Amino acid sequence: METTEFSTPGDAPAGEAVSQAADASGHAGDAGGAAGPGRAERLARAAIMRMAEAGDAVMGRLIARFGPLGAMEQARRGVLDPGFARDEKDRAEASRRHLDLGRHAAAWAARYTDPADDLAQGMRRGARLLVPGDVEWPTQLDDLADARPFGLWVDGRANLRFSCLRSVSVVGARAATAYGTTVAAEFAMSLGGRGWTVISGGAYGIDGAAHRGALASGTPTVVVLACGTDVCYPSAHEDLFRAVRRQGVVISEWPPGAHPTRLRFLIRNRVIAALSRGTVVVQAAARSGALNTATHAWGLNRHLMAVPGPITTEVSTGCHVLIRQGKAVCVTTAEEIVELVGSIGDDLAPEQRGPVRPRDGLNDETRRVLEAIPARGATGPAAIAVAAGVDIGTALACLGALAAAGFVENVDRGWRLRPAARR
Repeated sequence: METTEFSTPGDAPAGEAVSQAADASGHAGDAGGAAGPGRAERLARAAIMRMAEAGDAVMGRLIARFGPLGAMEQARRGVLDPGFARDEKDRAEASRRHLDLGRHAAAWAARYTDPADDLAQGMRRGARLLVPGDVEWPTQLDDLADARPFGLWVDGRANLRFSCLRSVSVVGARAATAYGTTVAAEFAMSLGGRGWTVISGGAYGIDGAAHRGALASGTPTVVVLACGTDVCYPSAHEDLFRAVRRQGVVISEWPPGAHPTRLRFLIRNRVIAALSRGTVVVQAAARSGALNTATHAWGLNRHLMAVPGPITTEVSTGCHVLIRQGKAVCVTTAEEIVELVGSIGDDLAPEQRGPVRPRDGLNDETRRVLEAIPARGATGPAAIAVAAGVDIGTALACLGALAAAGFVENVDRGWRLRPAARR
């Protein structure tokens, strides 16, 4: 495909500008290495990311049938292949949903801009465009099928694909409690110390605490934005995102300059869930974006985990619902998280046990004899044998062993417990 196809009809200078931008975009054009998609396909996907909203399944199917260049050309003209349009109409009718494909295509065409501008702007701000087929592209995103990202803008020093090979998403409420932020930060720091990347959405509350905990561990962390990588949202996290770029990556499906919307936050949640091996919900109200991420993780057959909290705290209600429904596994330590998402048999969490007491090592008969001795005062061996349900010879043998171990002592009135054995 000639680069002039990206210009508006009859506008040769725009096509020449695209060609020059493609030649100049060294690292943007070759972000995936020599084996990655060519510049024409990269430009086509950049154009699609501007025209179609992220997660648009209709565009995803158009790309799957005609490739990114063919899909971009149809979308730019606002005229879709008749066979494709007929199939989409049948699909919509089968699912009993309304689809005005003409208006859909017209909206795409109205949003077309020269993709070379986006590539140049991304380069100026230090971002690179990853597309499917690039070496750095995380192939687990293919699990999203028709809703797979058309591309990803990536800003940061870490390799996105390598960072996500061993990764866990940690999400939760913006209005988190001190308990929630402490748990999120400690989980993230501990996961990072074990070589696991933490993925989250960069928001206030649990997200921010998780990123800070990961940064403290010295491992990469991934921020998935609902706006362009050059837009800092929330603005108070400017320093946090700067630190993430030095140690990890900030990524987005939206082109430079795009601002967040309520719907975009929900759309980006599927990427948070798909990138990692499992999602941990630290705190979530009954209706929250964190539960939306959990729904995506559940639908993608990823491990889903939830942290319990006080039953009187509203921000833990969603976690308790997930656990009660059997969708999420209750986790209380980073070791338990790694046991679920790690290699079978290699990443087992230590079993939580209470304190070990000296009497735990006694056999059943000896323990019964010990428990038959009254807590106060002393008693004879015959009474102890009856209370323990053993014969007098067994009782005397057990009493001798207990005395040697320091549990009991023989006094004038019989056998009694020593002070240490009363605890």
